[in-house]
Amino acid sequence: MANTPQAKKRIRRNTARTIVNKNRVSRIRTLVKKVEAAVAAGDKDAANAALAAAQPEMARGVAKGVLHKNTVARKYSRLTKSVNAIG
Repeated sequence: MANTPQAKKRIRRNTARTIVNKNRVSRIRTLVKKVEAAVAAGDKDAANAALAAAQPEMARGVAKGVLHKNTVARKYSRLTKSVNAIG
């Protein structure tokens, strides 16, 4: 258990940041699922719109340190490839 004031404050800040980070990751996952659902349905316009909405949020996740940049780059690539494959 934390005894010093600094350690107690760090615990408070960590719990607050954890909530924010979990919400951010959850929002990113939801947006990615929307892209995947549109691709599965074969709706190119909806897939493009969903991808355009997901990309900035994913980039923000990298900037905030929630996701690794290579993970996001890989997801960008796969999602874009799947959207472009829709006939």
